[in-house]
This record gives sequence, structure tokens and C-alpha cells, in this order.
Amino acid sequence: MAPLASAAAARAPWAVLRALAGAGLLAALVWWLGTGPFLAGLRLIDGPALAAALAIGLVTTVCCAWRWALVAGGLGVRLPIGTAVAHCYRAVFLNSTLPGGVLGDVHRAVRHGRDAGDVSRGIRAVVWERTAGQVVQLVVAAVVLLALPSPVRRYLPAVIAVLLAAALGLTLLARAVPRSGPSRRARALRTAVTDVRAALLGRRTWLGVLLASAVVVTGHLATFVVAARTAGADVPLSRLVPLTLLSLLAMGLPANVAGFGPREGVAAWAFAAAGLTAAQGVAAATVYGALVLVASLPGAAVLLLCRYRTPTGGRNG
Repeated sequence: MAPLASAAAARAPWAVLRALAGAGLLAALVWWLGTGPFLAGLRLIDGPALAAALAIGLVTTVCCAWRWALVAGGLGVRLPIGTAVAHCYRAVFLNSTLPGGVLGDVHRAVRHGRDAGDVSRGIRAVVWERTAGQVVQLVVAAVVLLALPSPVRRYLPAVIAVLLAAALGLTLLARAVPRSGPSRRARALRTAVTDVRAALLGRRTWLGVLLASAVVVTGHLATFVVAARTAGADVPLSRLVPLTLLSLLAMGLPANVAGFGPREGVAAWAFAAAGLTAAQGVAAATVYGALVLVASLPGAAVLLLCRYRTPTGGRNG
């Protein structure tokens, strides 16, 4: 436990800095636009939007759980789909309410690893599952942003070329690292290659991981479109979808406060650059954050149920 504690202590200052960066970005948006876009977006949320968010959230959470179970199974760790769904709901709720946006995933990784008796494999399963989702999202974003008009369309070929060059460089660097021997880098490389082949590219896993990831990305896009429509962005989908994709990509940045921060900043810029207004972008992103929080509320129930069943909490406290 000592190495885990020391590692957590070493990461704590960075977590604080990331949270401060997200808070600073939100403060800058409030200074620039005022609180009006944030409050206006929240006031516009209605019953149909909440129902759509809950339904879409159910589909995306089940698909995330399915992807996680496939990856964990590829690594030789058993994960029942019912348990995976409950843990994913709890992770989404924690991600939506705690700084950084990833603490829920850290919790489910460590918890599953402890339950399975192999914390290392539990953590790696979540890391590879999340990586697969991010890769599919990037590919979908590249295709959509190339096909439809967006503020970044003219720059996208250069960005893709740089990313491909970086990926090629990392591949060559990985091949240059010796795969034999007792060194830490060699062991890590062997483990990573084995994990990718078994968990992501395995005959029984790759198609399911791809399908689940595609559905998850589509669900996030659909939720953001619902949020934008709710906030009053009445433009064709061909203009709206690229803007929502840019905002979703910004959510991958860990500098946020309960999910808020980069998403609202990028939405403000993207909507303004596309001929709408920055206020519409902030309102749409704010509604999206609220809808995601509502869709994650079953995770709060999972937290309460776990506390109720824990010997040190609830009725047994």
C-alpha cells in the first residue's frame, strides 16, 4: 500500500492544478459572457430532454460496461455484465461530480482489481477500455470534421498528418525498446503488446469493442444535440454535429471541475466561429453537463446501495 500512497501523494498537486485550470477557464467565461448563458441553458431543460438523456445514458452505459467486460475477459479477469453496468453507472456519476473527470474510472479500476484479486489487471482493463473508446472517438471525429463544414476543417489534414507521424514515431520507438530482459521498460512493453493483442485485437473481442465504442460515441453526440436543441441552437445537423464533436473532444482534457471547463470554452469558441454565438455554445454545453448528470443518477443509487451493504456504513454503521 505504501507505493500506492506515495504515487497518489505525488499526483495530488497535479490534480489540484488541473482543477484550478478548469475553474479559471469557467471564471474567464463568466467574466466574458456573464452568468446568463449558464442560467438560461439550465432554465430551458424540460421533461423530454431529461427523458432522452436518461434513455441515451442507459444505452451508452450498458455499451461501456459491455466493452469493459470484453476487455477484462481478454485479460483473463472475470467481470459479469451486471456488475460492470453498476460500476460504470457509479463511475459516470463520480466523473460528473468530482474534479478531474476521471476519478470514477480510477475507482472502478481499483475496485474491480481488488475484487478480482489482481489490481494490476483491473487497472489495465479500464485503461485499455478507455483507450479504445478514445481512439474510436478520434477516428469518428476526424471523418465527420473532414466531411462536414467546421471551424477546424481547413487545419484538419495537417493535424491528422502530425498525429499519424507521432503514432508512427511511437511505434518505431516501441520497436526499438528491447522486448527481452528484466528491465522495467522491456517488461512494460511486453505487457502492453500482450494486452493489446488479447484484449483489443483478440478474435473474440475486437468487433464487440468496436461496436460498443461506436454506439457510445453516437450516444454522446445524440445527447449533445439534444442539449443544443434544448438551448435554442436551431441549425441543421450538418452544422451542429461538428460543433458538438469539438466540444466532446475537449472533455478529454483532465482540467475541469465536475466536467465543466474546457467543454464550455471550446463550445463558446466553436459556436462563435461557426456563425452562431458564444453564449449559445456555453448554454448548450451547460445543458449537456446537466443532462449527463441526470443520466448518471442511477450511479448515485449504486453508491448508496453499496454504503447500505457495507458493514461500516448504513444500517450497520
